[in-house]
Amino acid sequence: MTNTFYEVPCIRPLITGDDAVRNTAPSAQIPMEDTIAAPPVIVSVPGSKSITNRALLLATLADGVSTLHGVLFSDDSRHFLKCIQSLGFETTIDEDNRTVCVTGLGGRVPLPEASLYVGSAGTAARFLSAYLGISKGVYHMDASQQMRRRPMAPLLTCLEGLGCEITFEDRDGFFPFTLKGNGFSQNEITVDIGSSSQFLSALLISACMAEHDMTIRIKGTHGMAYIKMTEIMMEQFGVTVLHPSKNCFVIPKGQKYTARTYEIEPDVSAACYFYAMAPLLDVPVLVRGVHLSSMQGDLTFLRILEKMGCTLKEQPDGILLLPPKDHLIHGIDVDMSSCSDQAITLAAVAVFADTPTTIRNISHIRLQESNRMAAIVNELEKMGIRCVETQNDLTIFPGTPSACTVETYEDHRMAMGFSLIGLRISGIRIKDPMCCRKTFENYFEVLEEVAAQLS
Repeated sequence: MTNTFYEVPCIRPLITGDDAVRNTAPSAQIPMEDTIAAPPVIVSVPGSKSITNRALLLATLADGVSTLHGVLFSDDSRHFLKCIQSLGFETTIDEDNRTVCVTGLGGRVPLPEASLYVGSAGTAARFLSAYLGISKGVYHMDASQQMRRRPMAPLLTCLEGLGCEITFEDRDGFFPFTLKGNGFSQNEITVDIGSSSQFLSALLISACMAEHDMTIRIKGTHGMAYIKMTEIMMEQFGVTVLHPSKNCFVIPKGQKYTARTYEIEPDVSAACYFYAMAPLLDVPVLVRGVHLSSMQGDLTFLRILEKMGCTLKEQPDGILLLPPKDHLIHGIDVDMSSCSDQAITLAAVAVFADTPTTIRNISHIRLQESNRMAAIVNELEKMGIRCVETQNDLTIFPGTPSACTVETYEDHRMAMGFSLIGLRISGIRIKDPMCCRKTFENYFEVLEEVAAQLS
């Protein structure tokens, strides 16, 4: 692999030509074995990005030393770590053992002034903006060109309503800007989460700093699985969120986060790329440490693969996903609003299904690291795969993709998701593979290990 291109190893090439087995399902073109009895592909993935970044912020808000195990080390998490260090928090980092110790000050920020650069880390951008915006101090915030294009206005509007003074340097509602925090000026706020659930998570985590009960109401329902993760982790660190009604969250006054030792789950989003190999390669797959008890919303993707024909089994070491018994990948119609990070992954699998697949309620992914709706359509059409985009939905029609170089749009999920197609089609190259460093810096090394297991 070079920094420019990565050619995906083709593990299960489709048979084409006059001698190919003709079937409406491309999956049936592969000579199959009794894969149920075959040994599974066993994979380890890094810690959860979502849990790592929440744990880092909670640790700074707690009083005392928190020790975090299983920490994800990637571009995003390193930016978060660098930011809390720039704020004056004492940290001890051991990347080899995936451990970070953070000395929290019970909500107080050590330095009253600082300049922070969040890179392309959306969670760092939203979580730290809320924390600093409702603390007391003056903080300059900047980000990568990619993050400068992503929405911040719904959160920043809330912070202004709570008493924060914000000075924008370019466009209102976008990085870069300066926050002057003045504490809380009111006890109730409404936030629009139509484009990102991180706006609500950011406010929830920091709301315990108020001297009164804090009420947060929401518009929209995007990413509620991530909101649930936030609530669970807040409670694990000692702060309870109440729900007087469906769209209302109350954080009672007087609660404090408690420093603790915390084990971070493996990243289910990362695991999904390997679980997708079960139907694609007709092999059982087990990702170590991923269990049905996970608080991560992307676990829903495994249920989607079940609908496509796979079988899920809980094992002591992790979830085992068995390929379809009939060796066919079945097209489905599915709402992916709760696990939209895997829309690209599903699109890659859907190419090889027996019927079209429709992915619904994912319009918000146009506002992520790339315009993911357009990116999926562009790259599949480049391969000769028909794809229909509407306002909220995407329909992929199965076919045999042509070899091509996949544009990744500086988006880690495009690189990882579209690499799956190359496992079935020779000649698929991934442009700018190192964009995976954002969340899974050795993804392609692990992919090579999988290829070695199956060779």
